Amino acid sequence: MRITVKHAGGMAFEGMGHSGESVKISSSTAVSEHLGASPMELVLMGVAGCSGIDIVSILEKMRVNYEKFEIYVDGQRAEEHPKVFTDIQVVYQFWGNDLPEEKISRAIELSFNKYCSVIHTVNKVAQVSYKYEVHSQNS
Repeated sequence: MRITVKHAGGMAFEGMGHSGESVKISSSTAVSEHLGASPMELVLMGVAGCSGIDIVSILEKMRVNYEKFEIYVDGQRAEEHPKVFTDIQVVYQFWGNDLPEEKISRAIELSFNKYCSVIHTVNKVAQVSYKYEVHSQNS
């Protein structure tokens, strides 16, 4: 896998993946030049995106239909440089009617413990945990 990141001026960059999609990247401390996600935000987005893709694929195979699926990720970083993530919590939220909680739990467990390469990469330096919530469509 190869990506390209080009300087876009100041503290801004534009990343391009093999897929051809571009992502704006900037410093989270240069507020006046904040033109994209910070590199550390992208790491957390990678955790959510990777496991989300796994979970959607698994739930499709299980024939589980939901109305809405969202993922929230909170990351705590070390105080000293290089300020790596030390603790990451992932919250998966599902909305729908009569959702089979055991299948949702299994899909998350498979992604988290077996399939998601991003989680397996960051858990080398950070404690990564998760929880999930299942809501009826009316909530």
